[in-house]
Amino acid sequence: MKMTVLVTGGAGFIGSHIVDLLIKNNFKVVVVDDLSSGREENINKQTQFYKLSITDEEKLREVFHRERPDYVSHQAAQISVSLSVRDPLFDARTNILGSLNLLQCCVNYQTKGIVFASSGGTIYGEPEYLPVSETYPFQPLSPYGISKVTIEYYLNFYQKNYNLNYISLRYGNVYGPRQDPYGEAGVIAIFIEKMLKGEIPTINGDGEYIRDYVYVGDVAQANLLAVKNMLKLYKTIQKTKSAKEIELENNVFNLGTGIGTSVNELFHLLKEIIKFPHQANYGPPRPGDLRKNILDCQLIKQIWGWQPEVVLSEGLKKTVDWFKKR
Repeated sequence: MKMTVLVTGGAGFIGSHIVDLLIKNNFKVVVVDDLSSGREENINKQTQFYKLSITDEEKLREVFHRERPDYVSHQAAQISVSLSVRDPLFDARTNILGSLNLLQCCVNYQTKGIVFASSGGTIYGEPEYLPVSETYPFQPLSPYGISKVTIEYYLNFYQKNYNLNYISLRYGNVYGPRQDPYGEAGVIAIFIEKMLKGEIPTINGDGEYIRDYVYVGDVAQANLLAVKNMLKLYKTIQKTKSAKEIELENNVFNLGTGIGTSVNELFHLLKEIIKFPHQANYGPPRPGDLRKNILDCQLIKQIWGWQPEVVLSEGLKKTVDWFKKR
């Protein structure tokens, strides 16, 4: 019998790639998305789709009651760092209370485990050394980062008190096909969209803001591995009949490439791929932007053998091709 995975945010940029890969690997998939930033055309036709917000307690409970998911992949979130700074209350309602709502449903309907999309880009603040490992202390500088840290603490609580297994994947800067170039999008999607239209993109500040860019297909692969590892753990527990002594060796993984790339470098790579004839404009720096963030991803490599397959130049070409077709 197929295992059922409920993917919150499954119509979104990252969530829809995870959904496609789970279906390819013979899982039954249920999607919950309020389409506030997700798109209907991203939804795989082989899923059962429910249009609702994770903050809607009653409706979410109904979905769990009907579908009885074995696992949850929690990708839904208010994703804008700048919006979280402007409206911390809205951010907390979605990212903290919505996630708690989901965790309660997991407990009430005996879900076996949950994969959480955390943020390696915001929870460490401005680290004193790079690349930054999973043991680095939390120093979030935005309500968005604070919400991700808060849910990691709650996940630990739910595991200890309700035996709800979890894996938290701390994403770097994810990019790739289906990323929305509007709103709080990644710089790559914004640049490609503008350059393909012949418009000149603006680089904030000096362009030497450094990030760890990871391709969305590699992120989906790590999410698939997370579900498979929890499934393996569940089978072990079933054999030994003891959930208390058996836990995952590691619950938390950074997910990036370990390579830092500046916004200036990104622009020049895209300029070459698109054959864009102009230089970029430079504008004022964005308040609150971190200077540097590079993730140490050795742990996930050692334990699961995961490593990014798509190098930045190749990933940018794939993303540009998708935007052109669109």
